Amino acid sequence: MAVDRVPVLKRCRSLGLDPVYLGIDKKSTRQLRRSNRKMSEYGLQLREKQKAKFIYGVLEKPFRNYYKKADKMAGQTGANLMTLLEMRLDNVVFRLGFARTRKEARQIVDHKHITVNGRTVNIPSYQAHPGDVIEVRENKKSCQRYKDILDMTGGRLVPEWLDADQETLKGSVKELPAREVIDVPVDEMLIVELYSK
Repeated sequence: MAVDRVPVLKRCRSLGLDPVYLGIDKKSTRQLRRSNRKMSEYGLQLREKQKAKFIYGVLEKPFRNYYKKADKMAGQTGANLMTLLEMRLDNVVFRLGFARTRKEARQIVDHKHITVNGRTVNIPSYQAHPGDVIEVRENKKSCQRYKDILDMTGGRLVPEWLDADQETLKGSVKELPAREVIDVPVDEMLIVELYSK
């Protein structure tokens, strides 16, 4: 399995991204030295794609598959792509406040701490659906790790398309998120332009 070992803050700087979108509270004091050259149209499109891949922790081939799936769905391809990325199980766990960062959410899912509708799921890319009940397994709820996580994420706002009960570490997906409620700073239309060439 491919692993991205680039330092997170360095990558955020190069993409012009705030680390908060990854769940990281740190700020980088360094400034990125940019050249005075204007970025090409292709460069802008590529950067938006890299931003989306980096935020959601998706590699190139799965990301292209998400695009193909979004293209076949009814409606706008860009909005469909963002909805598919938001409905990944690791992202839903992060949004519910059961993990501090998206990487931690991925690890929690990998380690079989999460159940979907009562069944253990350890696939971070599993697509959640409206009506799904996502819960931390009973034998893991008493772990100190989750107490620490809830102390940090207790004040985080849960999106309106999710319903979270942080006392019982349980949540549910109410509906598919519309593009307007997805607060990720990515211009998905540039990604569509890039792939439709």
